[in-house]
Amino acid sequence: MTDFALDDVPFLRQQARTQRFTLGAPKQFRVAPDGSRVLFLRSATGTDPRHSLWSFDLATGEETKLIDAAELVSGDEDLPPEERARRERARETGGGVVAFGVDDAFTVVTFTLSGKLYTLDLASGETRILVDGSVIDPRPNPTGTHVAYVRERRLRVIELATGEDRVLVGEDDEDVTWGLAEFIAGEEMDRTRGYWWAPDGRSVIVERADRGPVPRWTIGDPANPQQPANVVAYPSAGSPNAEVSLAVLDLDGNRVDVAQGDWEYLVTVHWSAGGKPLLAVQPRDQKQLTVLALDPADGSVAEVHTETDEHWVEIFQGVPAWTADGKLVVESAADGDHRLLVDGKPVTPPGMQLRMVLHVGEEILFTASETDPTQIHLYRTEGDTVSRLSTTDGVHVGSGSAALTVLSSWSLDHSGPKVTVLRDGIEVGSIESSTVDPEIVPNLTWLTLGERQLRGALVLPRGYEPDEGKLPVLLDPYGGPHAQRVLQSRNAFLTPQWLADQGFAVLVVDGRGSPGRGPAWEKEIAGKLADVTLADQVDALHAAAETYPELDLERVAIRGWSYGGYLSALAVLRRPDVFHAAVAGAPVTDWSLYDTHYTERYLGKPDDEPESYEHNSLIAGAGSLERALLIVHGLADDNVFPAHALRLSSALLAKGRAHGFLPLAGATHMTPQAEEVAENLMRTQVEWIHRALMTPAS
Repeated sequence: MTDFALDDVPFLRQQARTQRFTLGAPKQFRVAPDGSRVLFLRSATGTDPRHSLWSFDLATGEETKLIDAAELVSGDEDLPPEERARRERARETGGGVVAFGVDDAFTVVTFTLSGKLYTLDLASGETRILVDGSVIDPRPNPTGTHVAYVRERRLRVIELATGEDRVLVGEDDEDVTWGLAEFIAGEEMDRTRGYWWAPDGRSVIVERADRGPVPRWTIGDPANPQQPANVVAYPSAGSPNAEVSLAVLDLDGNRVDVAQGDWEYLVTVHWSAGGKPLLAVQPRDQKQLTVLALDPADGSVAEVHTETDEHWVEIFQGVPAWTADGKLVVESAADGDHRLLVDGKPVTPPGMQLRMVLHVGEEILFTASETDPTQIHLYRTEGDTVSRLSTTDGVHVGSGSAALTVLSSWSLDHSGPKVTVLRDGIEVGSIESSTVDPEIVPNLTWLTLGERQLRGALVLPRGYEPDEGKLPVLLDPYGGPHAQRVLQSRNAFLTPQWLADQGFAVLVVDGRGSPGRGPAWEKEIAGKLADVTLADQVDALHAAAETYPELDLERVAIRGWSYGGYLSALAVLRRPDVFHAAVAGAPVTDWSLYDTHYTERYLGKPDDEPESYEHNSLIAGAGSLERALLIVHGLADDNVFPAHALRLSSALLAKGRAHGFLPLAGATHMTPQAEEVAENLMRTQVEWIHRALMTPAS
């Protein structure tokens, strides 16, 4: 849709106001077991950050707003600190109802607003407040009789029939939480929950996390010195993690502790009617992932599947799981592809790369890539075979089940997602998307570059003709593992197009380590983050310039955020012959300052691999800077701490190397959301790069 209120608003402010043109897109779909309707979240317009709860009726095709967040809470929400931290880990920037739970029979919905616990009776439409504040992650049990939630580090449970609210488990120790995912789980393992209901709703598996051994790091607010510092338990590489264990508790409070094996990381828990609860766990070095079947009666565990690798075993969302008839579903990379295994047998064909498992029931719903890693498609199993549900080029995600599926499709042909409902693969309805259409068609060319067949996209100014002269080149990568930039979605190239329209040829490239091309591709970065990821950007640049002479290799800049910030600073430090200017946003500069699970996966422990940490550090090479470098960092960042930027700046100053440093007061690791700041930050970068490319190095 087009929001005419944005007609005179510059693109960068539109982008900030619409949260990168995602507001108004329906999300978090839950399909009723009888196939009658779909519950989902959506904001009212493409500029409204408050999400409400909606229902889509498959019989009539009508959408009904069940919960209007604006009616329940006016103004800004008052969120508990734990909820703010959870949203930071999940990179959740929206407001209103950002998550909800529902029982198996679709009788009761739970959600929070301003920390208050609400329930919605789906039959009567009655909404009521059960708890008045400080509630985290409420979830009804599958039978709809009780609601569990976390408050003040304790797991509590309410019986809906009587209103009885009591502590199920908790401790007075401020370092101990029950029912919450610890930092590493939320930041690096995409696990945001810390308790799991039994299928019969009578018991629950609960995580106990003790952050006592974890080092304490401090984040102050220099812009507001009267405010107390934020003290964070942060497990940096080589330091202790939170101590995580599990217990099974029934509704009477009886407790069975789960046997603690030789594992460091709790990856996930799965509990369904298909079999005993499953735990996926990893040791500290992540070279093994073990699936354990848990006996809730005595807490004993038995190994049912193990994956090993000389470097690390990847985590895949949605597995392990049981099918409805009790077959074990896992991912395996033993044969060179990321494959879906059911009962020990590969289901996906060779060459297909599993991305995510979305639902396991009688059949399995999942996403994968085939020969083209720039596309992600939705698939379902049909016995021992696989069929594709998405039919157009692009990036597709799904929800629901293999029988009744919600398909969200992003494409180069349109802005925002198209959302359809499929019954056995046949479209039976569509759900409205209210995202703002920026009415920008990127001027891009898809590239396959060099001997490694790197996937890239070249974005040129709209209306540009080669006879207008050469263009300065701006590389705009993420460049690190676990992320892709080169995907067949128009929304992925809106910012690169704006940058190109400022007078650049923008090159976006996914190198080794990125997903979609198999385990061997991903693991070429082991121990060699700096060498491999930088080499791929350089090789891609040179390969593109051979075909497109309008790229001016005498004026090359690079910009990025997070790993992209690290890669940008690395580029001007180690390849000044190629790169003439860099903007490094929130860069990891010293890997010993970054967290355990991410860093040790690629570099090992600092005490065991000191040379690797030294080699991959930016600080160690500060004295080699001879090109223009601007460092940007949020001073409230609790993922890549401001210490990274400050230490690099200090090292550069000590070596007499001129550079720029732009601190962002109050900003976390997410890029600034305020319209004025977002716009001016981007314009500052572009103006700085233009000046740097015009000024010869001293």
